[in-house]
Amino acid sequence: MKNGNLRGTPHSLFPLFEETDNFSFECEYTRQGYALIAGVDEVGRGPLAGPVVAASVIIPASCDYREFDDSKKLTPKNRERLYELLRDNGASIGIGVIPEMKIDRINILQASLLAMKKSLEALPVKPDFLLVDGKYPVPVATAQLALVKGDSRSASIGAASIVAKVTRDSIMASYHRQYPQYNFHKNKGYPTAEHRKALALHGPCPIHRKSFAGVKEFFSKQIM
Repeated sequence: MKNGNLRGTPHSLFPLFEETDNFSFECEYTRQGYALIAGVDEVGRGPLAGPVVAASVIIPASCDYREFDDSKKLTPKNRERLYELLRDNGASIGIGVIPEMKIDRINILQASLLAMKKSLEALPVKPDFLLVDGKYPVPVATAQLALVKGDSRSASIGAASIVAKVTRDSIMASYHRQYPQYNFHKNKGYPTAEHRKALALHGPCPIHRKSFAGVKEFFSKQIM
């Protein structure tokens, strides 16, 4: 076992198995008696604008788990296809969205964990066990394992990363129609050179994160 953070279960349940593919964790915890295992991931910690979005997904048996991987490794077309595949096969999906104003109030880490919690609350069924991307467990009582680089190591987390990414990209595309000068449909709010140039030219808009470096400087100038 490597890079795991287990919460809500006895220490004896720490996985001591070999990771042979991206369904090893799901198989191990199914063997231990957990019937419904959800992958949990978030997207949007790094952007200067827009919300952080999390998703929780329970992959149905009718889907080939081998298709689901870290959303960053997939093309937009493939992400859309896999999201539709999950929906068409009746996957249990929950989505949590935390807007930029809340991010500024509680910080991006706490906002990410809150988005994950909200995505779990939005699931149509209650999972028995969670596989969570990253170092930090979600603040819920459900037994869970936090996995560094989990979106590549667990198909369930990979599926969650795909759902979260497709959802957030759609949100940013809608914001692009409202604030076209920042090209949000292309940069998704991330601090690209083009985005920074637009910020310097137009200043921040209402969905920019005021607490983030690269944005907060504009507000400090106003105070001065």
